[in-house]
Amino acid sequence: MKILIDTNVALDILIHRQPWYINSALIFSLTKQNLFQSYISASAVTGIFYLAQKDLGKKTTKEVLKKMLQVFKPATVTDDHIYQALDLDWDDFEDSIQYIVGESFSADYIVTRNIQDYASSSISAVTPEQFLQAVTTIHE
Repeated sequence: MKILIDTNVALDILIHRQPWYINSALIFSLTKQNLFQSYISASAVTGIFYLAQKDLGKKTTKEVLKKMLQVFKPATVTDDHIYQALDLDWDDFEDSIQYIVGESFSADYIVTRNIQDYASSSISAVTPEQFLQAVTTIHE
């Protein structure tokens, strides 16, 4: 199984945002156990860094982001992905790019706290809680 981690979920882990941290961190932990493959759009990494360093500082953000990216692999964003995202009629361009990137590696899920942002997606958008329920059901 392959999943794309949305920016908000990555930030929940990096800066321990409550009450979302526990479920998001559990996904990180399960990915480390190789139960599935998790990715973050490479284009989202700059935004994640920018937002996290406001809370953690530059040095700490670099350290924790390096650790995160060893588990949640950066998914390449190409010029074709950008052009495809520009052709989508979505409200949020970042979400458009993430969706196209997820399509490019055949993601099974986009894990996000904003599932409504992916209403037009052919990839199932689920909250961290919903994803963990799905994984629990699969492994029973």
